[in-house]
Amino acid sequence: MKKPEFVKQKIMLRVLYALLPVIVAGTYFFGLRVLAVLAVSMFFAFLTEWFMASRRGGKVTQACFVTGALYALALPPTIPFWITAVGIVVGILFGKELFGGFGKNVFNPAIVGRAFVWVSFPLEMTNQFVPAFRDFPGGFVHWSMAKAGELPDYLLRAGHGAVDVFTSATPMVARKTHDHETAIGDLFFGDIGGVFAAGEQTLLLGAGSIGEVSAAAILLGAVYLLYTKTAQWRLMIPPVLGAGFLCVALRYGLGVDAVPPLEFTLLSGGLLYGAVFMVTEPVSAPKLPKSQWIYGLFIGMMIVFFRTYGIFFGAVAFAILLGNMIAPSLDLWFKRLSAARSARPIQAKAAGIGERK
Repeated sequence: MKKPEFVKQKIMLRVLYALLPVIVAGTYFFGLRVLAVLAVSMFFAFLTEWFMASRRGGKVTQACFVTGALYALALPPTIPFWITAVGIVVGILFGKELFGGFGKNVFNPAIVGRAFVWVSFPLEMTNQFVPAFRDFPGGFVHWSMAKAGELPDYLLRAGHGAVDVFTSATPMVARKTHDHETAIGDLFFGDIGGVFAAGEQTLLLGAGSIGEVSAAAILLGAVYLLYTKTAQWRLMIPPVLGAGFLCVALRYGLGVDAVPPLEFTLLSGGLLYGAVFMVTEPVSAPKLPKSQWIYGLFIGMMIVFFRTYGIFFGAVAFAILLGNMIAPSLDLWFKRLSAARSARPIQAKAAGIGERK
């Protein structure tokens, strides 16, 4: 077994730098356990790629650490470590190495891992959401809220004890299932938490997955990616526009009440996180400008469609996987169209010469 060569990639380091605001925000809101989830994911991502690269005589890339980080931040903050490990191993193996390694994958490997654990462990993936710490230093001095009954100080001061809470719901689930509206300011900054009544039951408002909790932190990462030209804006902006368009069309055009207001649609769930860090993954995305616009708009619209008519409250992972499936075809279609247009003048000129003869 040949020892694989380790390849340094500056662009991948910049993606990790862009994730720093998201990691800091996730740690503040959910506790130091977030760093452990990241460490487990990145370690097993590296281990899996190292093993496969050594078998085929290939190279280990720094992209494996980016995949591990993106996948980990898309998980609930109290997800069991073994599920974290299983998901990233599947993501690297079947989303990347199956196609020959870095640069050859059709699907985003972080999304493959996330979709796999969602389908395989639905209870663990939906019952691990907790409210955010709010009071500084927040989660910087706490490990986590491993159980719903272990409430943060701001809820205890409000008179809510462990016996008040039996289950939790993210802002999207709370709105769709229990008609509870989360404040837009909380969605933007990330300090999501509290309790709300659902019939005779008192439920806990969970903040969501680690990376999606703070829109402000995600936007900071987006600014860095665009400023350093690490990410393509034609991939980052269209998903937001596509989601916004279908939201407005369904809610305000067709009167579909199940579709939330525009600001809630854009700030809730993993839409922004997916648009900034997942859709912009260059290998699985199309390469031509027109293809990139269609690709991004399609993903954004599918997110809203799945949220409205499907069983997926977030729907980002499955929308991106569908986008990955059509990405190669989009480039192929536009290349064929361009070739056909270029051939027309030549054919017309040849036909004219033939007529004169």
